[in-house]
Amino acid sequence: MSIRRLLFSSDLHRKFNMLNSTFRHSSSSNTTVKITHVDDTPSIRLIGINRPSKRNCVNHSTALQLLSAFQHFENDQTARLAILYGEGGSAFCAGYDLSEVASANIPLPLNYNKNEPGPMGPSRMSLKKPLIAAIAGPCVAGGLELSLLADMRVGEQSSKYGVLCRRFGVPLIDGGTVRLPRLIGLSRALDLILTGRTVNADEAFHIGLINRLVPDGQCLSEAIQLAKDILRFPYECMNTDRLSAHFSVSNTVDDSLQNEYEYGIKLIERESISGAKHFIEQKQGRGGKYDDVK
Repeated sequence: MSIRRLLFSSDLHRKFNMLNSTFRHSSSSNTTVKITHVDDTPSIRLIGINRPSKRNCVNHSTALQLLSAFQHFENDQTARLAILYGEGGSAFCAGYDLSEVASANIPLPLNYNKNEPGPMGPSRMSLKKPLIAAIAGPCVAGGLELSLLADMRVGEQSSKYGVLCRRFGVPLIDGGTVRLPRLIGLSRALDLILTGRTVNADEAFHIGLINRLVPDGQCLSEAIQLAKDILRFPYECMNTDRLSAHFSVSNTVDDSLQNEYEYGIKLIERESISGAKHFIEQKQGRGGKYDDVK
C-alpha cells in the first residue's frame, strides 16, 4: 500500500476521530492551548497557542485542543468575545508543525467534512460570536489562515505575514484561499498566494490584512481594549449586524437584504427603543460622541 493510501486509510480515520474525542472531553498533561479570561471583563475569553519554543506552530494535538477551546467558547453563554493570541509574545503562529508533515504521519481524512476539524483545528467553523486575533511576530502559512478566522486583527509593528508554506509545497487547506480573497480582494490575495513572499506590518495594514497597527509588545493589551470598546454597546444588535455582514459575502444582494431586515427588525423592541429613549432623555452620544455613552 502506498504512503498516501496508508495516511488516509479508514483505520487512521477512526484513530483521528478517537483522538478528537479525547481532546474535546479531557484535559491533557501536554496542554498546548491556554484558556483564560480578562479579569475585569470575564465575558472576554483569551485563547492562547502555547508552544512558544516552536514559534507556536500547531501540531495535531494542538489543533484538536484549539477546536475544543473554540467550541467551548461558542457554547458558553457567559462568553461574548474571544481573543486568539500566541503565548510568549514573540510569535502568533508559524503555521503547521512541519516535523509532523515530514514524518508522513498526519491523520487527515481524504474527503472534506465540515463537521470534522481542519488541520489547524477550528478553521472550518463559522463563529457565532466575535473573534479578535492579537498578532506578534510571524503570522504565516497555517497561522495566517487561523488569523483569517477572526473578525479583526491587531498586529504589532514587527509582525510578519505570508503564505510561506508555498516554499515547501504545503497547500492552503485551512481556508486561506477562501477567506484571504474575501478579506483583501482577489488581486492582492493572489500576490501573496502565488509568490509566498513575506508582508511586513505596514503593508499588511495598508492592504487591510490587519485592522490595527500597534507598537511591539502591545497587541494583546490593545486587543483587550478593542474588545472592551466593542462590548460597551448593545451586544445583540452588534452581533446581528456582524453576522449579516458575513452572510452578505456569500449570498446575493436580494437574499442579503432580506436576511439583514428579518434579523434586524427583531431587535427594534429588544434594544432599539430603549437605546433611542436613552439618546433622547439622557442626551448622551450626540454629535457622534460615544465616550459619554453608558
